[in-house]
Amino acid sequence: MWFWGSAWAASSKYLTFAGADNPFTVFTNPNITDGSVAIVVKESFGNAMMSYFVDHYATVYEIDYRYWDGNLIDFANSVGTTDVIFVNNMSMTRSDYLVGLLGSILDQMVNVGAIALIILFQEEIRHFFYTLGAHEKVRGLLNFFRRDNNKQQDDVRNDKSIVMPLVMACINMSKNKVGALIVLQNDLPLDDIKHTGDIINASIGQRLIENIFFKNSPLHDGAMIITGHKIAAAACILPVSNDLDIPKHFGLRHRAARGISKETDALAIVVSEETGSITAAYNNKFRARLTAEELELILSKGKF
Repeated sequence: MWFWGSAWAASSKYLTFAGADNPFTVFTNPNITDGSVAIVVKESFGNAMMSYFVDHYATVYEIDYRYWDGNLIDFANSVGTTDVIFVNNMSMTRSDYLVGLLGSILDQMVNVGAIALIILFQEEIRHFFYTLGAHEKVRGLLNFFRRDNNKQQDDVRNDKSIVMPLVMACINMSKNKVGALIVLQNDLPLDDIKHTGDIINASIGQRLIENIFFKNSPLHDGAMIITGHKIAAAACILPVSNDLDIPKHFGLRHRAARGISKETDALAIVVSEETGSITAAYNNKFRARLTAEELELILSKGKF
């Protein structure tokens, strides 16, 4: 069986379907001669997608896992391909039977190490979801469904017993030129960042903040993460920005603050160990040489 999607006008491709639900079907494209091969594992939802795959491969093997009882890895080896594409409608997750069938196929791939693809690209995948969540319109939609959580965040920002210890600790560390990096979580969770350091889960206090960043403290390197009314973790590792527009006199703490503000909606506060200057980073931007009043205003808003 063969057809090629390129023979159809772009506006007509949605009308092209692979007919019937067969256990196994072969599609060939005579216009592609590079010997490329792909395997598409699908259910009925994938029928509408086949013309697109055939546009990019010389041969496409379509497998409907609901009726096929072969071994996917053995078959992929026999046809000489590593391109295996899964196309499924989310509604299939309602069926324990279909989930079990698909799970058995995925087990075959895990057993030979195919899951390494996810491990290899985990940073890129995480960055994608951070970027998606940081998008203003997407975040607005998420916030609509998390109105209770948003109210809690607003309560924290307006709580002087939370804001003032942060301000006073930063001012004291600035005077004494004690380096510090503090990240305040906003709407996007920072769980993966927290687990790179030491979990503390302690109440926010000026003395505790200063003790953590004291030069001889085992937790002074890395970032402190504040979530709600708690110091969630310390000595955490942040993504470092390599943007060329960062001022030369800014150090690693500033680059880390810029990095977390770029990948998430968090607010980061930096106290320079060299100059004592206080800088805030939010939405991939800096505000430097902050006064106590300016810092208090920024912390109250959770942004600038």
